[in-house]
Formats: sequence, structure tokens, C-alpha cells
Amino acid sequence: MTPKHLGQASALPASPEEAVLDYVPNPRPASTYLVRFAVPEFTSLCPVTGQPDFAHLVIDYAPGKTIVESKSLKLFLGSFRNHAAFHEDCTVGIGERLHAEMQPLWLRIGGYWYPRGGIPIDVFWQSGPPPQDLWLPDQGVQPYRGRG
Repeated sequence: MTPKHLGQASALPASPEEAVLDYVPNPRPASTYLVRFAVPEFTSLCPVTGQPDFAHLVIDYAPGKTIVESKSLKLFLGSFRNHAAFHEDCTVGIGERLHAEMQPLWLRIGGYWYPRGGIPIDVFWQSGPPPQDLWLPDQGVQPYRGRG
């Protein structure tokens, strides 16, 4: 499980499929705890117009045997900058990939997308019910009212 990116110069992957996510051993495997990544400036491209789309992503997970290494996650998320996909595909695809590779006890992702055509689109996915003893704070992103 030697990380590919940590401590190394790493170029932004050309696509999410080319991105390599690194996982390292969970330093507290006997504890049930929550890890949160807030990504307030996520970007991808509209698959119809090619125009940029912007979102505030919140990724919460309860680690199992591994945790995702944050630099590799940043590179993976940055690879969406030139990726054309609908909001639903980006949000759910990120959640499903992290869940499949990392195999956490539980994972959820909230994609709070800024308006396209005047309509904000929020997309949510989770792997199943959270563990009983997991403290689960609100994701803290307000409903759209000129988010800022």
C-alpha cells in the first residue's frame, strides 16, 4: 500500500478513469469515526454544451481497514475539470468508486450543484445505513439562495 502520489510530483490526470486513488491503513481501525472532505470548488463540464459546471461536494465516510490519501483524492477530483458528465453521473460515480475501492464501513456524498439553466441540482448517494454509533453531523451546505 505504498502511496503513488504522497511526497511525489504528480500531474493532474487527464480523466477520472486514469486517476489512481491511493489508500493507506486506517490508523484507528478499532474506532468508529467520520472523515469528511469538503470540496467547495468542484468543476466538471456539461456533456451537452461543454460549459463548466460547479459544485460544492461533501464526502463523508466511516473508514474500514483503509483511508483514502488526500492528495490522490484531490488529483482524482481535479480530473473532472475536463470531464463531460451530468451532475448525477459525477456525484454518484465518485461515491461508488470510493466505496468500491476503499471499502469503508459507510460512505455518503452530497453534490450541491450551482444553477444550470436557473435550476440548482443537488445529488445525494450513500452506501447504506450508517453505523449505529457513528456521529453524523449535517453536511452544512445551505439550500440554494445565491450560495456564498
